Amino acid sequence: MTDRTASRIPPRVALLLLGGISMLGGLNAALVLLGVWAPVAEARMGAIHGMVMVLGFMGTVIALERAQALRRPWAYLAPGLLGAGGISLVAGLPVPFGQLLLLQGALLLVVVYLFLWRRAPLPLVAVQVLAAVAAAVAAALWLIVDLSLLIPWLAAFVVLTIAAERAELAQLSMGARATPVLLALAIGLIAGAASTLLWPDAGSRLFGVIVLLTALWLAHDDVARRMVRTTGLRRYNGVALLLGYTWLGVAGLAWIAVGSPVGQAAYDVVIHGVFLGFGVSMIMAHAPIIFPTVLGRPLPYRPLFWVPLLMLHLAMVLRVAGDVLGLTALWQAGGVGGVLAMIAMVLVIVTTAVRR
Repeated sequence: MTDRTASRIPPRVALLLLGGISMLGGLNAALVLLGVWAPVAEARMGAIHGMVMVLGFMGTVIALERAQALRRPWAYLAPGLLGAGGISLVAGLPVPFGQLLLLQGALLLVVVYLFLWRRAPLPLVAVQVLAAVAAAVAAALWLIVDLSLLIPWLAAFVVLTIAAERAELAQLSMGARATPVLLALAIGLIAGAASTLLWPDAGSRLFGVIVLLTALWLAHDDVARRMVRTTGLRRYNGVALLLGYTWLGVAGLAWIAVGSPVGQAAYDVVIHGVFLGFGVSMIMAHAPIIFPTVLGRPLPYRPLFWVPLLMLHLAMVLRVAGDVLGLTALWQAGGVGGVLAMIAMVLVIVTTAVRR
């Protein structure tokens, strides 16, 4: 890049970098949990992996995109706090300090969404408010309960955010019924997440039912099924979306089958089905749409985008097969493959943005 091009890079890219550092720290923690070589092989990394990846990484990206939509200077504090919280946990600072940063960032994200709702008081925005509330509840409860009990709240945050985004982008194809269906699912997910704290097994099965219904609704009503029959970017988007919905459905089935999956192989399937197979696949699908707004630079589609997407879903197949069959080596291979897929995703996005 020339000095003139570099000068055009907006300061908000620094906030995106916070999320990127959180992601790298979270991936390092994933390697520690897998029991394979990791750059920083500290046992403490395993305990922070989930929050760093969901709120430190995904939360920062989501909050940054929403701050860009609101265009208020103070709104950028939300991604800043979330990213700083993730980095604080990765760096080994006192855990309560990182927890409080994540909580403050999540609460501020709720405020950002409320301002967006006041600007456009629409049901789809109200669902996004509920999603941010779920993130804030998870961050607050992490101060007093184990992270494993908060997976439904974090899942509700990711699922509702993405489902509302898809309903907004595909309003014409989904039709008028999309809004009431999404509202009903949103209420069900929040109620299901709350019920898991009181009745872990029954609440988890209820939550799994709503997750499965959400996946089926998105797969049936979204435009993705028609996009896969086209070419180029639209086909890439369609495949990424449908694969993501598939893994979300698998996670829902796992919740229904075993109830509270803590301490079981199903726990791994649930977590990575939602946050990796679904969440990261959605990031890959929407990268050419969202990142130009954040980066202030075009991100044109390239066939190279298929490489991290296919790596991700092959890794998910290996990981789940390892869980089901009880084969540690296969599970580890899938886990490492997922890490490599996310690193490949970042490399493709950065090189594409730089080269245009």
